[in-house]
Amino acid sequence: MNNQQTRNPLDYQSVGRSFLKYLIPSMLGMLLVALNITIDGIMVGNKLGSTALAGIGIASPVYTLFVAMSLWVGLGGATLYSQNMGAKNAQQARTAFSYSLSIIFIATLAIGITAFIFRETLVYALGANADTYPYASTYLNVMLLFGFVFTIENALSVFVRNDGNPNLSMMAQMTFAASNVIINFIVLYVLDLGVAGVAFGTIIAASLGLLVLLSHFFKKSNHLKFIRFKWNKKLVVAIIVIGFPSFLSEVGLSVFTISHNRTLESIVGTDGVSAFALLNYVHSTVLLTFLGMGSAIQPLISYYHGGRQEERKRRTLRIAIMTALGAGALLLIIMQLAAMPIIGLFGNFSESVIHHAENGMRIFVMAYLFMGINFVMMTYFQSVGNVRMAVWITAAREMILMLIFIIFLPRFLGVNGVWLSVPLSECIVLITIVIYYKRQGLRERVLPINS
Repeated sequence: MNNQQTRNPLDYQSVGRSFLKYLIPSMLGMLLVALNITIDGIMVGNKLGSTALAGIGIASPVYTLFVAMSLWVGLGGATLYSQNMGAKNAQQARTAFSYSLSIIFIATLAIGITAFIFRETLVYALGANADTYPYASTYLNVMLLFGFVFTIENALSVFVRNDGNPNLSMMAQMTFAASNVIINFIVLYVLDLGVAGVAFGTIIAASLGLLVLLSHFFKKSNHLKFIRFKWNKKLVVAIIVIGFPSFLSEVGLSVFTISHNRTLESIVGTDGVSAFALLNYVHSTVLLTFLGMGSAIQPLISYYHGGRQEERKRRTLRIAIMTALGAGALLLIIMQLAAMPIIGLFGNFSESVIHHAENGMRIFVMAYLFMGINFVMMTYFQSVGNVRMAVWITAAREMILMLIFIIFLPRFLGVNGVWLSVPLSECIVLITIVIYYKRQGLRERVLPINS
């Protein structure tokens, strides 16, 4: 018993119990963040209207880019951190942590200031028109100057979770979500500060979440420590390479948003962009649900891989795939049955906006049957160092195949071709994963298909 107390619980707890220990707080935390995003959209839509909502949607890829930077370096460093902790190499784990936080702060601050200088050109490049420019520009200015708050908060949350404290990560996400809703209600409905107030409210909420995470450093169980280091090219490259699929995934969200905004604007105008903004708020909720599953298995898979615990690694993956499949099916049913009530939450819009949003949602949500499994598999490959396969999954589903479909399908199917691009790309990517495992001879050991 004393021996267990000195060991990491992941060494002796059952796989199912360890999975739930990380899954529940990860899912709850992500769902709260998603709920916060949705409530934000509801408040903006009801108070400022569909054009303001579309303007924020156009500027959102910049926020996504900052999140991408934090996940790129944060997950790359956290994967190395957990692998080294699994291999009982605490000093190397702390070096990866110190490197990661330093890189994130310097890089995102530099990018934000540089982009701010060219902000007007950037807003139009993101798809703004004369109607949406004032809202997109106002939101963007705040995000560029203070976006580094998100990157530090988001990356530290990943490390705290990997250091065996998923509950504190969840508390930080809860703090961010709850305070953001309260602050944005005040700035919109009490102070009437518009889009600028919404942007500043989000920054303040992220700062409060960061304060919660910092309490981890005062706990006895904390292994995260900043140490002095000399720049090591090999370690920097390892962090960047391992974390690259996460960066690519977030950049893919920007590609997804920009491509849909620009294509819909050219086909059906501002009404199409407004309809997509509604759909994208709902989609963000689902996306964060699947991201929560990835966040749950990443510390486990990385730790088991570092400690060469192969059976625990395979069992964790199997449980995660079945969970993702069940969640995807459930979400598909909910979205099909409640499409109109969900759209109605965001305000009273024109018949054209409502029609496009309902039609788009009913087609788009078919992607959820495949998306969760693809997320889990990408995280698995990243956590074991198979970066090539992780990059393929991410690039194919969010860029290569999606862009091919969104360019060509509307020529034959009109606006329905836009909505179909994501479901088709997700389905094809899942097929390639199954083929990969068949060729590797690992299908029966990992994927719960035909078993």
